[in-house]
Amino acid sequence: MYSIKQFFSRGLLSAAALACCTLPAHAAEKVVLGVAIPTATHSFTAGIVWWANQAKKDLEKAHPDLKIIVKTSAAASEQANQLQDMLTVNKINALVIFPLESASLTQPVAQVKNKGVYVTVVDRGLTNTAAQDAYVAGDNTAFGKLPAQYLAKQLNGKGNIVVLRGMPTTLDNERFEAFSAVMKEHPEIKVLDAKYGNWNRDDAFKVMQDYLTRFRQIDAVWAADDDMAVGVQKAIDQAKRNDIKEIFGGAGAKGAVKKIMDGDDKLIKADVSYSPKFIYDAIKMTAEARLKGEKLPANTIIPSVLITNQNAKQFYFPDSPF
Repeated sequence: MYSIKQFFSRGLLSAAALACCTLPAHAAEKVVLGVAIPTATHSFTAGIVWWANQAKKDLEKAHPDLKIIVKTSAAASEQANQLQDMLTVNKINALVIFPLESASLTQPVAQVKNKGVYVTVVDRGLTNTAAQDAYVAGDNTAFGKLPAQYLAKQLNGKGNIVVLRGMPTTLDNERFEAFSAVMKEHPEIKVLDAKYGNWNRDDAFKVMQDYLTRFRQIDAVWAADDDMAVGVQKAIDQAKRNDIKEIFGGAGAKGAVKKIMDGDDKLIKADVSYSPKFIYDAIKMTAEARLKGEKLPANTIIPSVLITNQNAKQFYFPDSPF
């Protein structure tokens, strides 16, 4: 097993990268690929659903021997049941899954893999990598590191920060650990608290209300998600607090990027890229590899980039759902 870091353009992986990973077995006559993803409960997952269905449309048209089944679920238990249905009813021989949760989905995914299904896990990693064949994700280390470096510079190495984490997943752990590692280099910056906002505007609003009640001086907020940043900003506005200098979200939602481009929001000045398009890339890579009887590298990481006023236009896609 080995890791690679590379950037995709339109979801394409070089032929050379695939060729080096060819399996000795012959390609299956027909690939039936299941795609298990979260329901569109907020803008990022809306983007995931949109890109997954776009992949189904594009790839089935391009490959007559490919069938893609897309299933969405709102809970980990529902997603686990869907995996069994896709295995027994749809007879899938390949799976691309964006797990709702890491720990609770690891065993259900392992059971599918043990039945001979090729498994690509996207974004939220499993707690046991033996349950997967390949992993595709954005750079979660950079997702935490870049905001920390940016905020430390903006605060001149001094001040109070509150943090909103996502959900209990391996990727959230990676992000928070990377953020915390940078903060340890700045002893005069105090992280007052870090609570889960579940990548949800309403939950983030409640968490921020709690922070605003408990802490008299907050200099910056790492919201770690652009949807959560909306809830955070709403709480700050309602409380009429003027001590907070910056809110840093994450993922490059079009609303946040537009604010950065326009430069008219005093709290939203930068972001970090993490596009939901990686689900399209993962589906495309997995489908085309299996049609050729090939496998993917064990890990494929898509770089995250700091978005500022200087480069924001490159990350603004007004027609996208995210």
